[in-house]
Amino acid sequence: MPRFLRRLLPALLLPLPGCDGREEAAPAMPPPEVTVARPAQREVTDWDEFTGRFAAVERVELRARVSGYLDAVTFTDGQLVRRGDVLFRIDPRPFEAALAQAEGRVAEARSRLALAEREQARATALLRERAGSEAVAEQRTQGAEGARAQLATITAELQRARLDLEFATVRAPQDGRIGRHLVSPGNLVSGGEASGATLLAVIVTVDPIDISFDIDQAAALRYARLAAAGSRRSSREFANPVQLGLEDERDFPHAGRVVFVDNEADAGTGTIRLRARFDNPGGQLFVPGAFARLRLLGSAPYRALLLPDAAIATDQSRRVVYVLGPENRVSMREVRLGPLNDGLRVVRDGLRPEDEVVVRGMPRVRVGEAVAPRRLPPAAPLPDGRS
Repeated sequence: MPRFLRRLLPALLLPLPGCDGREEAAPAMPPPEVTVARPAQREVTDWDEFTGRFAAVERVELRARVSGYLDAVTFTDGQLVRRGDVLFRIDPRPFEAALAQAEGRVAEARSRLALAEREQARATALLRERAGSEAVAEQRTQGAEGARAQLATITAELQRARLDLEFATVRAPQDGRIGRHLVSPGNLVSGGEASGATLLAVIVTVDPIDISFDIDQAAALRYARLAAAGSRRSSREFANPVQLGLEDERDFPHAGRVVFVDNEADAGTGTIRLRARFDNPGGQLFVPGAFARLRLLGSAPYRALLLPDAAIATDQSRRVVYVLGPENRVSMREVRLGPLNDGLRVVRDGLRPEDEVVVRGMPRVRVGEAVAPRRLPPAAPLPDGRS
């Protein structure tokens, strides 16, 4: 063996560090720190959320009741009007002439009636004195009755002429907001009682205002069973409360009440139409035709367990929470959820009041492994939304 190999051999046979057949034990990792809390317990009431559309309580189409040329529009498009306000004027001169003519015919008919009554009285007096014939007396009586009937007919024509003159001035039939005028001065408008009469404008009431919304069959059946059990009164018999929120509002700050439940379900969708009524001072906030979110009282008050949404995880189609068990080991628990209530989620099933649930630190949790819990008071909303 060469001399240099004999010198290297002892060095090669020395054991290398860490290769003596024994592995050094890795330092144990401390359990992850998590925050746990028991579910909150309080009395809650369920509210079912829907989308609705505002609708005026009353909507009136202003149509001409007499024909003629439109003289004036006396309002500003879109303004609020009061009952009795003058809105349109139709040229009154033809109706004034017709009224004067009817008044003249009435005066003439009254004069004829007075003459006929005098002749009837004279004929009756002569008949009593046996100086006149019975036939003449009957003729005079018939003439007086005919004159009286003619006066009644002409008087009715006079009343109609007065109405036509009154209808030449179109007034607001109710308080509300008027839309734009659909006919400008100088145009000929057609009057009448039928739908063929010229449409002049539309007035809608603004305070109060209704909102229409539909509930599905499942909700309708649940409400009916609650009413039968005495837990929640039927909206057909009681004005159940409704809360409303607009698009730029986070919560439901406006309070109203149910005023109508339809008597049948829609044949196409199976839904039932309801109407709720809200105050709308000034008519500025709620506008007919606009959409809004609302929620309807869905249950009687009951005792519930609640957790922040951040403490609830999703496992495929299941909703689960992580519950602290013996030796601080974590287990997964499937839960059935209810609606939000003041920032907390109602847990209907799968949780006990004494359970300690992981509310923060969930990404560090492994089922079956121990954790280092930091305990908080019963669950409260997490403002920063962290898990």
